[in-house]
Formats: sequence, C-alpha cells, structure tokens
Amino acid sequence: MDKVEVPGVRRVVAVASGKGGVGKSTVASNIALALARQGIRAGLLDADIYGPSQGMMMGVPEGTRPEVSDNLLKPVVAHDVQVMSMSFVTSEKTPAVWRGPMASGAMQQLMLQTAWEDVDTLIVDMPPGTGDIQLTLVQKAAVDGVMVVTTPQDIALLDARKAIEMFTKVNVPILGVVENMSLHVCSECGYEEPIFGHGGGQAVAQEYGTTILGQLPLAMTIREQSDGGEPTVVDDPEGVIAQQFGEIASRMLEQMEVTQQVKLPDITISDD
Repeated sequence: MDKVEVPGVRRVVAVASGKGGVGKSTVASNIALALARQGIRAGLLDADIYGPSQGMMMGVPEGTRPEVSDNLLKPVVAHDVQVMSMSFVTSEKTPAVWRGPMASGAMQQLMLQTAWEDVDTLIVDMPPGTGDIQLTLVQKAAVDGVMVVTTPQDIALLDARKAIEMFTKVNVPILGVVENMSLHVCSECGYEEPIFGHGGGQAVAQEYGTTILGQLPLAMTIREQSDGGEPTVVDDPEGVIAQQFGEIASRMLEQMEVTQQVKLPDITISDD
C-alpha cells in the first residue's frame, strides 16, 4: 500500500504508549511547544479520537471550531503551534461511540484534510495501545519515527514493549523512549522518590537498541499547567522541567537524522 506525504508537513513523529495514564499527551504537547521555542515550525495532531485532550491542554477555548477553506480544515494556532483535534469538530462532552474503522477514518481525515501550513515537524499524539488507529497511521502516512512514553513500573513497561514491537514490525523507526513519572517530587520540600520504580525506561531502551530520550518527574506543577491550558514549556519556559522537554526534543531530532540515513524496506500490511 502506497503511503502519502502529509500535505504541508515535512516530517511526522508519532508519540505512542502501550497503555493509558503514562502522560503521553502531556509529553506530546510539551515536545511540540519545545520545538516551536527552538524556532521549528511545529504542528500537533490529536489522534486520540476517543479521548481528545490537546485542545484543553493547549488552552484552546471550548467550542472553538476550525475555519474551512477549499474543503480543508485550517489548524487552530495555540502558543505558536498548529493544532488539530477531534474536540474541534465535536462537542467535548459527546463521546465518540464508533467502531475501529470509523475512528481510523476520522483520524485519517484530520491528518490529511487539514491545511497544515509549512510544518517542519508534526507531532501526532496517538491513542494508547496498538489498534486500528495506529495501523491506519502507518498504512496511510509516511511516518518518520515514533517516541514511546512509559512509566517505570513493570506493567507499563510490559505494554511499552508491545508498542515498540508493533512499530518495529511495521518498520517505523523507534526514535527512543521517554520515561515519565521517573521520580515523585514533593511540592513542599522537593524530596525526590522513585515511587513507580527505577531504571525501567533505560532497561527497555537498551533491550531494543534504542536510546532513552529523557526522564521526567511526577510533579504537581505539570498537571496544574496542563489542566490550565498553559503547558510547562509555556508557563515556566526557563524552569528545569521545561529545559528537560527541550533536551528531549533536541535528542529526538538527532535520532531522526540518524534513522533517516538508514534505508529500510517497505512492509505491506494486509487489511485482512
């Protein structure tokens, strides 16, 4: 099956996880914002059709609808990032009660029928797991790489391995692993404690011959900033955590340069 380039986009990076609740969407939004702060034209596609959250995280007012021009949706610009989400075309309170093919079709439309404007790097916030939407993405679009987000505990690492295996099988380069909630940081005294375990992300990265892109703390401020529509990179750009997101974004770009030097064979995925 022929893959198409996403119109108006130079590179596509998926942010994936094997399970929900590991902070994948928070990582995706802050990576897009970190790229923008580095002068890179960034886009953010919320591909979590069943549970879109990027509109709220990026501070887009509820009820915002994208303009339509020449049968294409114009992305909503938030904090200098071009954003498209299912929440922009449906009510935030209305669940998407769809079977897999319908959800996959919606994701494909959002990706290919959005008028992205000269985007250098499009960050795709994937739903958790390894289902229809993930397969549709790699079938229909030329994906330059995927970063896998996990937390250190064993059950999350088990599902992170499944995500890596899935994207490896369909020949999408693994750019690296982000270990989120690596340490809990007490908001009162600053004491750090690895409440979810220690070193799991590093171990998975080594197991699959990839790199650990970064380790992020479990901090109350990250949650407060995302809930308030001012992600960490926007709310506290000079802070330690924002700098960590910037370093992860830079390492991701470096890994993309490495993987693009290696020509991988095309793999055909059957719809059966």
